Amino acid sequence: MTTVSFKIEEDKLKAYRRQAKAAGLSLSEFIRRRMDGEVTYNKPKTPKTVIAKYSGVRVFAGDPSYIPLTNESVKEMLSDFP
Repeated sequence: MTTVSFKIEEDKLKAYRRQAKAAGLSLSEFIRRRMDGEVTYNKPKTPKTVIAKYSGVRVFAGDPSYIPLTNESVKEMLSDFP
């Protein structure tokens, strides 16, 4: 990629940095996406936690649409590695 520099007002720069952080993007990625009209301003969701059934430890709740991990599924995923 080519580096481009430009002048911008200090208050706009502060706002862009704040918005980039809220979007979970670097400042340069935020500005690129904003120029292309791709930036969404939704604040990242805070992960929910639940109590694990077997251990009683508080863990991050998984997305209900994901298939749960099992020993067999992890072995299958790792089978390609030496």
